[in-house]
Amino acid sequence: MSLMDDTSLAVALGANQPSVAGSPRDTLLAVRPLLEQQVADWARSAPVCCWSALFDTDPVGPQDQPSYLNAVLLVRAVPSAPSSAAALNLLRRLQHLETGFGRDRSSEQRWGPRSLDLDLLFWGELRFDHPQLVLPHPRMHLRSFVLEPLLQAMQGTHPPCW
Repeated sequence: MSLMDDTSLAVALGANQPSVAGSPRDTLLAVRPLLEQQVADWARSAPVCCWSALFDTDPVGPQDQPSYLNAVLLVRAVPSAPSSAAALNLLRRLQHLETGFGRDRSSEQRWGPRSLDLDLLFWGELRFDHPQLVLPHPRMHLRSFVLEPLLQAMQGTHPPCW
C-alpha cells in the first residue's frame, strides 16, 4: 500500500502549556488514542495511522512562551471521498478534543501558548476555503515544525509509540 493516496489526510498536533493530562508531553500522549478513535468514528472504519516522532520546536509568533512539542498523524486511505462537509465535521471533532484538554479559543492570543492545538493539514486533493477551515493548510509549507514530522509520518520510519 502506498503511503499517500487521494484520500489520505494529515493532522498536526502541538502543545506548550500544561493541560488536564499534565505536561505538553503527557497531553500529546493522552490525546493520541483519543485522536485515533475520533478519526475512526468519523471515518466509520479503522484507518491506517502513521505517526511522526515528537519534535521539540521553537514557538512561531510571540517568543516569550515555552517551546512546543509537535507531531503529525497521517491517516492513509480514508474510505470516503474528501468533501467540505466531512472536513468541517472532522474539524469540530478536533476542536472538541482541544476543549477537553483545556484549550479556550475565545481567550487566546494568535500563535500564543496553548494546551493543545490540532490542525487539519490536508485531505487528499481537497481544496476548501471556509471561515473555519482552509485546506490545504495555507502556511503548512512555511513551517518546519509541520513539514519535518509530516515527512517522517509519510515515510513511516518512526516506531508507532512515543
